[in-house]
Amino acid sequence: MKQQTTFHYPWYKKEDTDAFFALFQNNLANFVIITIAMLGMGFTTDIVFGRVIPGVAVAVLFGHLYYAYTATRLAKREQRTDVTALSYGISTPVMFIFLFGVLLPAITLTDDPELAWRIGVAAAFISGLIEALVSLVGRWIQRNLPRAAMLGAISGVALTFIAGEMLFMTMEIPVAGLIALAIIIVGVIGKVTMPFRIPASLFAIIIGTILAYAFGPANIGQITDGLAYVGFYPFLPTLAAFEGMTYLFGAMIGIFAVVLPITIYNAIETMNNVEAMEAAGDKYDVRECQAVDGAGAMLGAVFGGAFPTTVLLATVGAKHMGAGRGYSILNAIVYTLTAMFGLIAAVSEIIPVAVIAPVLVYVGASMVSTAFESSASKYYPAVVIAMLPYFSNYLMTRFDDDAPEIVADISTGIVPLGDGAMFTALIFGAITVFIIDGDFKRATVFACTGSVFSFFGLMHAPELAFNASPDFAIGYLIVGLFFFYQAIKDVKVGKIQELDQ
Repeated sequence: MKQQTTFHYPWYKKEDTDAFFALFQNNLANFVIITIAMLGMGFTTDIVFGRVIPGVAVAVLFGHLYYAYTATRLAKREQRTDVTALSYGISTPVMFIFLFGVLLPAITLTDDPELAWRIGVAAAFISGLIEALVSLVGRWIQRNLPRAAMLGAISGVALTFIAGEMLFMTMEIPVAGLIALAIIIVGVIGKVTMPFRIPASLFAIIIGTILAYAFGPANIGQITDGLAYVGFYPFLPTLAAFEGMTYLFGAMIGIFAVVLPITIYNAIETMNNVEAMEAAGDKYDVRECQAVDGAGAMLGAVFGGAFPTTVLLATVGAKHMGAGRGYSILNAIVYTLTAMFGLIAAVSEIIPVAVIAPVLVYVGASMVSTAFESSASKYYPAVVIAMLPYFSNYLMTRFDDDAPEIVADISTGIVPLGDGAMFTALIFGAITVFIIDGDFKRATVFACTGSVFSFFGLMHAPELAFNASPDFAIGYLIVGLFFFYQAIKDVKVGKIQELDQ
């Protein structure tokens, strides 16, 4: 009883300071990337600064405070003062998928920033709902959906819409973009320490920004414009998520084909990061964390945010730094203030896109390399095959509306392969993994799944409908029969071998 009364879990300690800056820099970079990317796509400043950023900030505020509470609960239960709160924010891969797999197609196809934002908010809300439900079946999905297929599908987005697209933007201001890219390659990939031990990404942005202003086209007017965004941006609830669902489950159903698998990835990332934290000494409930992440995404969407949130791997780093719950609480406060008073808006206006783009080139490249590093070498073909549908998706997204004849002249197969690219990538990748493993039964299941998805328009069709893509539905069914034959043949061969023995 005496130990219970003397136990004290500190609200803040010096180790929280380092952990705060590490997490703050990561999440601030994501906020700035969101801002720059959305403005570059054509979204208005009112939507980005007045709705999306405040909405995401609400989700971050909720998550940080909740995880500070769970840390307190764990500390009291185990009578330990070294418990570290879970880090919370926007997963970088998921952020890019929502930027270039949800928001970009939405604004490209609708040519209406307001409507595209509503579709994005609806997608974020649905993503949160799915993640909350996945908390009940997450383990089953992790066991049955090959990791190589999921990572390969995401890498397709990373290589085309992130690394490739951002490299184009880097070259828009060569004098600034090239040196920023060189600094990223030397500092991040080459692991060379930058002057004054400044993080390479930050050093690249600083030097690139200076050169952009020194040699043009950036000018002092951008700084003035950026500071003009400093103001008060209240957190206001909106019904946009529910209004956007009409389009998300209608003409924009192809976007839902992106939301489902990336949400599953997000839920599994939470699972992996919470398990990594358990290995470091703090055991949290995985299902509770997935449910909280889903609730945070839905809450953010109710306030206009268009990005789901998750437990971050940075948690383990905070644990190693000796942080407690203070860094989480401080992040919640600081993010709220920076979003509410337009400081993120000011920074994103001052920094040219060509300067931040090289950082994203590296992020996209690292996502692709991670897909290979996280997979056994025998699964490399599956990763590559899963990447391919997004080359078609990129071509159709970028050119099909303005120049459909050019796309058709290249190949009439580009558009149907690009429609529902995420589902196609997952099925292609999973089938390849199972064939590599000699598991033709599971390959048959995924081929038949492809047939069903094609029939209802989730793949290879521009919208949901009965018999939406009959040629593909029949094609996958024939492939499934072929795999089933292989599975039966293997069973017969196995029985004959047993009899011979």
